[in-house]
Amino acid sequence: MTNLTERKILQIITSQSTVEGGGFKVRRPFPTQYVDHIDPFLLLDEMGPADYAPHKAVGAPSHPHRGFETVTYLLSGAMVHEDSIGTRAVIKPGGVQWMTAGSGVVHSELPTDDMMALGGRMHGFQLWVNLSADRKMIPPRYQGYDANELAQTRLPNGGLLKVVAGTVLGVTGPVETTSPMTYAHAAMQANETIEWTPDVSHTALVHVFDGEVTVNDQKVVSGQMVVFERSTGTVKISTDVANVESAQVLILGGAPLNEPVVRYGPFVMNTRQEIVDAVNDYQNGVLVR
Repeated sequence: MTNLTERKILQIITSQSTVEGGGFKVRRPFPTQYVDHIDPFLLLDEMGPADYAPHKAVGAPSHPHRGFETVTYLLSGAMVHEDSIGTRAVIKPGGVQWMTAGSGVVHSELPTDDMMALGGRMHGFQLWVNLSADRKMIPPRYQGYDANELAQTRLPNGGLLKVVAGTVLGVTGPVETTSPMTYAHAAMQANETIEWTPDVSHTALVHVFDGEVTVNDQKVVSGQMVVFERSTGTVKISTDVANVESAQVLILGGAPLNEPVVRYGPFVMNTRQEIVDAVNDYQNGVLVR
């Protein structure tokens, strides 16, 4: 039975534009000077869309991480992931990589040779997910899935819901998350509705990155993120009957950790001393054990 009580909206965040990695432009709802993080999420970047000429595509050269997870989801383009635990994988359009940095990893995400030689459109997202204090030093892990390996279902008027992790509309994604998590992408056509019931007291976010939708009776446009109160109730995402353009949203949910967050660049820990230790380990070549 559908729960007709809608979860209350806490705030609506408007993304800011910045530059990251090797020079790619991103739209970022958080962290900004207004919102540091939304527990357990530390960062969400929309990379592009950017159309690169031949030999002009950019990515993220080799860099370290400790204490959290990075999730890269590509809509267009292709990137090569390489890391210090021996992984080498190509992220293709519609694919996802979920990397648990844990105690320490060094990785890069760079355009494929074909993307670099021929150019093309690059568009995707990177999400950072915090790890709890008792899991920050777990061994690193990499999970990669191509587009056809993600769970998906058609919406009534031809839209498509793809689920990376967690369950939406009865569809469960393949990623094994370290803590309870939901990550889904909906490409919606006119007059479609998605009802999602996040776990009680979990963080729940809806990020609109194309077009316009109504979220629990609130109009939301591209570049805006809806943050809900941690309570009970459903999240209702709808497109207008008269819409002629599609709308796209990310649906994100997770169990808050309720722990101190101390971050410095690519390291996220619970105390300042742990950050100092991470920097020293990286400089001394022992971040990766």
